[in-house]
Amino acid sequence: MASVAIIGTCDTKLQELLFLRDRIEETAGVKTLLIDVGRDPSTDDAIAISQAELLSKYGDGEDISEMTRGEYVTLMSSCASQAVEGLYKEGLIYGIVSAGGSNGTALSAAVMRDVLPVGFPKLIVSTMASGDTRAVVGETDITLMHSVVDVAGLNPILRDILSNAGASIANAALSYAARRDDKMKDTASESIKKWRVGITMFGVTTPGVDAIRSYLESNYPVEIYVFHAVGTGGRAMERLIREGQLDAVLDLTTTEICDHLVGGVLSAGEGRLDAAVETSLPNIVSLGALDMVNFGPRNTLPEKHEGRVIYEHNPTITLLRTSPDECREIGYFIARKLRKTKRADMIEVWIPKGGVSMIAVPGGPFEDEQADKALFEAVRTGLSGSGIKIVEDGRDINDEGFAEDIAEALASKLGLRKG
Repeated sequence: MASVAIIGTCDTKLQELLFLRDRIEETAGVKTLLIDVGRDPSTDDAIAISQAELLSKYGDGEDISEMTRGEYVTLMSSCASQAVEGLYKEGLIYGIVSAGGSNGTALSAAVMRDVLPVGFPKLIVSTMASGDTRAVVGETDITLMHSVVDVAGLNPILRDILSNAGASIANAALSYAARRDDKMKDTASESIKKWRVGITMFGVTTPGVDAIRSYLESNYPVEIYVFHAVGTGGRAMERLIREGQLDAVLDLTTTEICDHLVGGVLSAGEGRLDAAVETSLPNIVSLGALDMVNFGPRNTLPEKHEGRVIYEHNPTITLLRTSPDECREIGYFIARKLRKTKRADMIEVWIPKGGVSMIAVPGGPFEDEQADKALFEAVRTGLSGSGIKIVEDGRDINDEGFAEDIAEALASKLGLRKG
């Protein structure tokens, strides 16, 4: 049997949650476990973990009756997270689903993001699913299904949508349970290990990443995970490192740091570069696309940047060339992060002096010798005395020979040899 946790506010959505439960259990081999996160306590035989039980066991028995809505959501998210984490670690659930409005979505999404790994089936039926959902999904794989109508009373439209949701999460849970069994069998039989390598990519470093991926997969037992460096990509890689789902990192494209420091739209936040350093994974870092800051359409570029070197990548993306001062700040940011390592031998920094992107090469629209010089010098100065190896290479970041050499450097860190 594969059990699916249903998380919802039973004081306001019990009828809809019970309908969802019945649709899930129509799939053979699937059971459900209903967790009540409502503001007011509810009583029903279908509730497996009550609101009172959550507060008593995980919330120090706090009285939520006088709390603001925000305080209630924060506390109940914490309580439900601890309950769900326990169920997951004990192997008692293989999927999780929720249905509700803005508060229910915020609460259930926090639980799913905080305690369940990427790959575990997560589905939210929500009135908020048709809009900017970055705050809900974050860097995870939460699936959102728009409820179209409010989750407030059953009608033909909502019945169809909840039925689809029930069938979806039930079959996803069965699939996850089967895959988990297969992984356990593979581990038991000591199958050939494939090293899981994360690589960061942007449009202007794609040829380099493709060459690295092809070289590594052709010569070594590795699986490549490519992360699009658009903010969520960098955060997703950091998360997977902490979850133990990556064995090494070839951080070719560190461009999200530009957006973080200069105010672009594709920042991965202050935590970029932290996870690999904290876990001491084999970590090859390069300077891919540090020549650019990303903004939206041309008319969204902040006025303070007018007059600077600009490149319209496409109608929705405008690139700003980083200045020498900004490049210096970026270089010191990278050095400061990497210096925190306890294993300097696990890190190398590769400087592609021939161009950090396909448009920063000689003759390209973002060619800027002074900016590059400031970047490279900041990295060198910032890492001086750290024990971290710096490799300065005259080729550009998309050069095939550069790609093969940096791939070999990572293979060496993993102790891999050809043949």
